[in-house]
Amino acid sequence: MEKVKILPRHLSGMDIRDILRSLKDDKMSIEDAERALRLDYMDKVNGHTVFDHGRRMRKDVPEVVYALAKTPEMVADIAKRVPEGKYLLISRASKEHYNAVISEVKEDRVTYHEKASAISVGKISGKKKGVIGIITAGSSDIRVAEEAKLMAEAMGCRCLTSYDVGVAGMHRILEPMRMMLDEDVDAIIVAAGMEGALPSLVASLAAVPVIGVPTSTGYGYGGNGEAALMSMLQTCSPGLAVVNIDNGIGAGTIAAMISKRRREK
Repeated sequence: MEKVKILPRHLSGMDIRDILRSLKDDKMSIEDAERALRLDYMDKVNGHTVFDHGRRMRKDVPEVVYALAKTPEMVADIAKRVPEGKYLLISRASKEHYNAVISEVKEDRVTYHEKASAISVGKISGKKKGVIGIITAGSSDIRVAEEAKLMAEAMGCRCLTSYDVGVAGMHRILEPMRMMLDEDVDAIIVAAGMEGALPSLVASLAAVPVIGVPTSTGYGYGGNGEAALMSMLQTCSPGLAVVNIDNGIGAGTIAAMISKRRREK
């Protein structure tokens, strides 16, 4: 197995502009600049995580840490490697994770997003370039929707939200859809559990890409999101794409990439 090449700590987290400015101002050697620009350098954190500082530079997607299977100490180890001016999103995070992070990172740089069960380190900078809509079938789907919202906002999108407008009261979807289409959204994320019918309905009404997120909400057989996933995959409404169960991060990323691509054109 090829050995991971480690980027020196003083170069970690630099983007292309930082590197070019440092090179121009004679604060960095050509050799260090070359190393910092290569895609195969990572920052290894205490033997448990390889942190990719270059993801935003390559894809305009922030680094995301999945906290659910990590101890608070592991998450704090990673968070303290984020330089000033940079941004990290930590998903599926508890208050214990948050408390560990603020013990290592200045508290004014850290935010706990309770609705999304997520932590952000650093602030989002720059002008919002894209616009996306986010809809949930029920209030039980809000955590996943808020996770998608955080990711899309971190990638420079403005998010319009409407929650608890599912097919149990189908008339509720009409006004949110009108509002979002009037605002010229570039894509719509729809989170739904139970039978997962709402994304197909939205896709039948909207002339923009719709991203369905099945959620692990429901009763008994199929109630962990499997029924919603299968329903969305079997849709007959053109224009609906589907991510995995509870994958708000993935939905937010795809929607933001679609939106920003369209706005840049």
